Amino acid sequence: MMRTALACAAAMAVLLTAGAASAQDTPEVGWNLGVTSDYVFRGYSQTTEDPAIFGGVDVTVGSFYAGAWASNVDFGDDTDAEVDLYGGYRTEVSGFAVDVGVVGYLYVSAPTGADYDYAEFKAAASRAFGPVTLAAAVYWSPDFFGADEEATYVEANAAFSPADNWTVSGAVGHQALDVNADYATWNAGVAYAFSDHVAIDVRYHDTDVTGPLSDERVVGALKFLF
Repeated sequence: MMRTALACAAAMAVLLTAGAASAQDTPEVGWNLGVTSDYVFRGYSQTTEDPAIFGGVDVTVGSFYAGAWASNVDFGDDTDAEVDLYGGYRTEVSGFAVDVGVVGYLYVSAPTGADYDYAEFKAAASRAFGPVTLAAAVYWSPDFFGADEEATYVEANAAFSPADNWTVSGAVGHQALDVNADYATWNAGVAYAFSDHVAIDVRYHDTDVTGPLSDERVVGALKFLF
């Protein structure tokens, strides 16, 4: 029940953050659609290493934002899709871009009692130094996916733009869990923007967990922005 309530609270935050901004701000709406050879989340394949189709919508009103995103998933049961609802606030503090918000993860057709749905609270900060951007983020959930309850994910990442339309980026993260074993994950990749609306990303993922869904892999994704 707690997990369901938190997921509903995250959905409510999506509505409230957009409506809380000044009426003088004009909403900006963006859409995205894409396909990937494997949907990888924090080092683990969410589609048993099969391709995924994903898409979402983002609304920004002043410093507030809200959105929804969805992808097909395959957990080896009846679960069909993941739907994420999120909202938050972005600002600048002493030259750092700061982002605080909440994300609700909902799973369509999950088996009764699977306890998949959960919510996370997020705090992130980044700063650009010429062509290099450094960032860090922390996500905390009081009632995480499956058997785990309290969980914290911490990530440090960096991006470098050596030339127009090219971006090289990577991240290192640590997932702390209270039932399953903690683990580390990392990724590195290259993205190329063909235009303002089409981009491709090729990325290497790995973890310190040995298993068919967490072993090293290279994933390609094509994304369209509207």
